[in-house]
Amino acid sequence: MRKLLLACLALTACTTATTYDTVIRNATIYDGSGAPPIHGDVAIKADRIAAVGTVSGHAANEIDAHGMAVSPGFINMLSWATESLIVDGRAMADVKQGVTLEIFGEGWSMGPLNDAMKAEMKKQQGDIKFDINWTTLRQYLDSLVARGISVNIASFVGATTVRMYVLGEEDRPPNARELNQMRALVRQAMEDGALGVGSSLIYAPAFYAKTPELIELCKAASPYGGMYISHMRSEANRLQEAVDELITIAREAHVPAEIYHLKAAGSANWPKMDAVIRQIEAARAQGLRITADMYTYPAGATGLDAAMPPWVQEGGFNAWRKRLMDPETRARVIREMRTPTDAWENLMVLAGSPDRVLLIGFKNEKLKPLTGKTLAQVAAMRGVSPEDAAIDLVIEDESRVDTVYFLMSEDNIRKQIQQPWVSFGSDAGASAPEGVFLKSSTHPREFGNVAKLLGQYVRDEKLIPLEEAVRRLTSLPATNLGIANRGALRRGYFADIVVFDPNTIRANSTFENPRQYATGVVHVFVNGQQILRDGEHTNAKPGQVVLRDSAMPPTPDSGATPDSGAGPRNAGVPPAGRQASSPAGKSR
Repeated sequence: MRKLLLACLALTACTTATTYDTVIRNATIYDGSGAPPIHGDVAIKADRIAAVGTVSGHAANEIDAHGMAVSPGFINMLSWATESLIVDGRAMADVKQGVTLEIFGEGWSMGPLNDAMKAEMKKQQGDIKFDINWTTLRQYLDSLVARGISVNIASFVGATTVRMYVLGEEDRPPNARELNQMRALVRQAMEDGALGVGSSLIYAPAFYAKTPELIELCKAASPYGGMYISHMRSEANRLQEAVDELITIAREAHVPAEIYHLKAAGSANWPKMDAVIRQIEAARAQGLRITADMYTYPAGATGLDAAMPPWVQEGGFNAWRKRLMDPETRARVIREMRTPTDAWENLMVLAGSPDRVLLIGFKNEKLKPLTGKTLAQVAAMRGVSPEDAAIDLVIEDESRVDTVYFLMSEDNIRKQIQQPWVSFGSDAGASAPEGVFLKSSTHPREFGNVAKLLGQYVRDEKLIPLEEAVRRLTSLPATNLGIANRGALRRGYFADIVVFDPNTIRANSTFENPRQYATGVVHVFVNGQQILRDGEHTNAKPGQVVLRDSAMPPTPDSGATPDSGAGPRNAGVPPAGRQASSPAGKSR
């Protein structure tokens, strides 16, 4: 009888012992708060973090993370994976760096779209071809989840997208009726879970929007807890004035505001960074929630449209291309391309030389051999001026031509990294070095933005401690965006987790060979499912739409993480049956 009793007690102990799906053991835990790390374990049950510290239970999947860092999944504050995820939901370039959440919406968003926008978007597709079977921004996001994606996604609604929906690509202000329609589109997007309003003001037609228009759109987002985020009107000759505009919009619309990819472009403007930091600090001291993000490279990537005046681009691409073919207009455009100005952002002049302008993407198969050459090289090959070469390429390719401009200083990059209110965004897709992606080049930031931060600037140069870098990749952006229950290693939070080797993590991508994976990230979990195991993708696709938590109170961004309170509020997925019903955006 005694033996039977002991056996029963033993069986009861086994059946009541805590069991988990995964336990990561013996780790150095960076919880996302910015506090020094602790040594211990992290347990996962279903899609949540079940325990942090000493875990006595057991799991079917046990990972020994001795010598490794364990942190919340990293948030890419500026992602252009809007198209790459359609053809490859694995998000390889980012997953290999520990990114678990992609944030879209730099001015252009993938909704709302009207029929004319869909037709133009279809016409402008390059190597990546896809059907446009959505209308609203939320429908687009849900369509990605339905296809299957490995990472979580969220988006701002694009101010440019809303403007194009109502005004097309005209250079004029909206009338009262049109402005009401634009505000309604913003409200619908916010009700569908958008994070706020995003702008990109150096590009036509975004360039045509004046400050009062942007304030009104942000006022529509404000009651929902949305924020304003902007590729500002200038990052160069009128940089400080552009920061003032962003601060004014934040103050007048009562919204937090963030600067996309903080920079001072052009060597003459490099000394302005100290003054910009002082502007931001002064606004923050007044109680405004002003933040910024950045990428960790001295070059930006956009198109040859950023080397030509906005007036010539009014009416859309076809109108732009047609004007460039008119000899008189072409001559005027060339004069303006060569003339330094404060009236618009001329990235060719700011780069300083056409040999600092790198061509990385064409639609026309006949032009693809020029990929990787500088504008100076192409001009010399053709026996024309760099300006003529740029115009000819836009005409021949029937696109803006993807372009890298070398604009920034390494000293400013280091200075920006040291600011406690700066997070990080790649400003790029999340592709792979295979398939359709090999038809064009890319910027190395796509494959190395986070890894370069953690390897070069944190480990090698010791600009900031690792725990601070993790905070700025996790809880800082989550808090700024109003996303609850992500961005920290806490019980009850979603299990978006990265295991990486802080001694070996590094970016391997270069401007000459950008499609090279980062190394040093070993395991990645998204919503509790392992998508990277021993550095290899598992083909799991548990990614979900992540929603802004409108009930979440503003939280200071000085290192604290959002408190889960009584329990999770944002499940990261829409309520059953909820569908967006009004239009909303377009991709860059």
